[in-house]
Amino acid sequence: MSQENKNEEKKSCQPENGEQELEKAEETAAAEPETSAEKGPEKAAEGSAKEKKDPKDAQIEELQDRLKRQMAEFDNFRKRTEKEKAAMYEVGARDIIERILPVIDNFERGLAAMPEDVKGSSFAEGVEKIYKQFVKTLEDAGVEAIEAMGQQFDPNLHNAVMHVDDEQLGENEISQELQKGYKYRDTVVRHSMVQVAN
Repeated sequence: MSQENKNEEKKSCQPENGEQELEKAEETAAAEPETSAEKGPEKAAEGSAKEKKDPKDAQIEELQDRLKRQMAEFDNFRKRTEKEKAAMYEVGARDIIERILPVIDNFERGLAAMPEDVKGSSFAEGVEKIYKQFVKTLEDAGVEAIEAMGQQFDPNLHNAVMHVDDEQLGENEISQELQKGYKYRDTVVRHSMVQVAN
């Protein structure tokens, strides 16, 4: 074969090899997955959006939790304050009632010691009406006298200062009331001073 023929064959093969390499390059480019640069703008935006949402969501949850805790604390504080107010009111009322009770005792002593010739007079009737009005006002406020006469002795309500043997009365029965006791809203303000039989 001559030199000229060899050169012609090389020239005719070269464009074919170039086309093949170009096709291979296109195939490999098509087969390769998208690079991060090609994916980049959309997926990077999604990732950054998630990252931006997460701190806000966490902050919202934290603020909601804090708000719930503060609301619960405020509710507890309100309930505690109401209880304290009610307790203070009751303590104050009991203190006033304790101071008033000796006045009622004196009214009762005065009415009991009133002479017979004065009992039917307008003065005696006036004193008795004032006494009844006083007692009714206390009853309306929640104060009531403790039952003692003929009742069984109860240390929660009565204060025994005397003891007597009497066969007509039962065991631990109250035979005499020396001083009236009073309750305010089911709480004893003053115990009844009593004499207990047997």
